[in-house]
Amino acid sequence: MPSHDPRWVFKDRPSSALIIGLVLTGICTLVSFSFDVLNGEPVQFFIALALALAPVPLLLAAVLALDRMEPEPRSNLVFAFAWGAGVAVLVAGLVNSLNLHYIMDTVNLSEASARNIAATFGAPVVEETMKGLVLLGLLRFRRFELDGLTDGIIYASMVGLGFAMSENVSYYLAALNSEAGGVGLAVTVVLRGILSPFAHPLFTSMIGVAVAYAAQRHGPERTFSIMAGWSGAMVLHGLWNGLVSYGGFPGLAVAYLVLMAVLVVLVGVIIRDRRRIVALIQRYLPPYEPTKLVTSEDIHMLSALPRRRHARQWARMYGGRKGLRAMSDYQLAATELGLLHERAARRMVDEQTFHEEQRALLECMSTARAGFPVPPAPAGKAGYAPG
Repeated sequence: MPSHDPRWVFKDRPSSALIIGLVLTGICTLVSFSFDVLNGEPVQFFIALALALAPVPLLLAAVLALDRMEPEPRSNLVFAFAWGAGVAVLVAGLVNSLNLHYIMDTVNLSEASARNIAATFGAPVVEETMKGLVLLGLLRFRRFELDGLTDGIIYASMVGLGFAMSENVSYYLAALNSEAGGVGLAVTVVLRGILSPFAHPLFTSMIGVAVAYAAQRHGPERTFSIMAGWSGAMVLHGLWNGLVSYGGFPGLAVAYLVLMAVLVVLVGVIIRDRRRIVALIQRYLPPYEPTKLVTSEDIHMLSALPRRRHARQWARMYGGRKGLRAMSDYQLAATELGLLHERAARRMVDEQTFHEEQRALLECMSTARAGFPVPPAPAGKAGYAPG
């Protein structure tokens, strides 16, 4: 049964399952880091950890900047990042090590050659599978959160960033312990931390797009899309590792061009998805104007990110944090209302669920509007003023 608080419809409250999951992923992260500590001096480990953590805030900010039209629950994003940094890295590291030893024991190759083979053909399968599992979990248990392809990209990027962060600790530590020492570390930091920080998020975004597409479909089409996305992530990952391992500088250049092409395509997908959400707002919200919870000015404001930001700035200027919270809640609830109508049109929610969520969203919008500030100046001079 829904809570008496209408904000339950935002589904951003940590559940017991989420808390247990975060504890388990945290334990896996500690176990993974413990292996790194055992492979080097504690001081070296903390140097590697600091270097791996340094770009994370900036990278997270870049990903979250894409998640502004219909922000995902922070609890889900935290779990995706933690899964990548903990469970995925730990299991993938163990399996990759076993694969490497198997190749070295069965094929007469040098360790370097065996590592290149494992990185090109084994690691992509293992790592993308482990990262992709959390996306399958979202499809199974949080399907209602996957409202569009952008959501899949966001969750995939979060798990990819978590994975890359923990993996970089191992790479930086190995570079410190190598004969090259500080020089090797500097080269590794440039290659992994500066030139390719979005590699893992881009690989896994293939799965994210496929899972988000599957969330909007029924029947065999869902399975096909997931298999295609999974294969795409593995191929892209393997292509990157192969070009870096065997191609030298030309191979590295080609690998970056491939990643840039994928990035451009994904940005195009996000832009198209935003236009879709705007179209839903403009289609489904005008019938609510007689309720006085939505006006033509509100719909105009909701239809562009700059105008949304201006409205939040207006609310904060005249209402402080309380006003900002009210405006943010209003924007989210109104956007979710448009998406709810789309899910109903696609028969992804039953009639009872639709009416329960519709009622909660309208109540959220009513509560939020009641919290809008009243500027001291006339509305025309105050910037955005709700109708």
